[in-house]
Amino acid sequence: MGKRKAQAARGSAGREQLENGEVPVVGAREPCPCGSGRRYKACHGRAASHAAQELVRRPFEGLAGEADWIALRELVPAATAELTVRPEYLEHAVGDGPVRVVLATVLPMAWPALRRADGTVLVGLQTNAATGDASRDAAQALLAALATEPGSPVAAGRAEPGAPRLQDVLDPSAVLEPAVHEGFDFWLDQALADGAEPAAEVRESLDRANATVIPTVRLGGGLEAAYWCAAGERNHLRWVLPHDEERLLDAVARLYAAGEAGLGEGTRFVGSFRAHGLAVPVWDLPTDMAAEAVEGPAAEWLGRFEKALAADAPLTAEERRARSGLTNRQITLS
Repeated sequence: MGKRKAQAARGSAGREQLENGEVPVVGAREPCPCGSGRRYKACHGRAASHAAQELVRRPFEGLAGEADWIALRELVPAATAELTVRPEYLEHAVGDGPVRVVLATVLPMAWPALRRADGTVLVGLQTNAATGDASRDAAQALLAALATEPGSPVAAGRAEPGAPRLQDVLDPSAVLEPAVHEGFDFWLDQALADGAEPAAEVRESLDRANATVIPTVRLGGGLEAAYWCAAGERNHLRWVLPHDEERLLDAVARLYAAGEAGLGEGTRFVGSFRAHGLAVPVWDLPTDMAAEAVEGPAAEWLGRFEKALAADAPLTAEERRARSGLTNRQITLS
């Protein structure tokens, strides 16, 4: 009778939790807290696992500078940006004094985050996906770093479904201002300032990372998320645009059919990437065309693009063929 009473009690507790809409997360092989009598992985754990892996199409939507977030995640080798965290998430940070939080494209040893000896938090964006939501993954790493003693890296972990995302943790009014670097020497800023010798594995990781860096420059002149780079025998412009992808493809198809998709003599529009829900048009540039020389032609192209974007007439047969070609050549990065 005692066993039956215990099972009944678990079932009653489980029904109450289900009514409240909450089932605690437990080990995969433990009994599910809902009282079903099944193991967690075969019961509510299955839905939790599915939720964790469900792909968020535009993980950075709603953040200031969404297009630059995508560029730092997928295109730019070495860059940093200051982040402004909401006060309610900073008040429980380990350590004394104000905490500086910095976004970085890549960190040593591919750490998701680290806490420097001075208390600064560095959050890596180009990490292996722990879930289907890059925003939740980055927020998990940031919060874990705030709870970590200064001088320590953060181990990779998986955010629970419903955990805060960057959109919850960051101040929505703060502007993202990426600073592109020639290499990853910023990893050692604190160590060099303190006169300390970095660990051998960090130095080796730095050397490997620096050897892979493609020279990259973020264009100015009000051209957001437009990045010039020198890769191989050609220079390129890769530009993350914040517009709806379908409308963007229509507009670019109009320009392509009209012979206006390029950036001037010696340049060639070659197609686009798809990354985190946005399109990234790409151009080949002459090797002698530096980043500064691209800004003027890019601004002129933007004017033509916005005019084409505003057009509401159906695509012509030639424009439809151009659009089909653009779609067939599009490469998905994420």
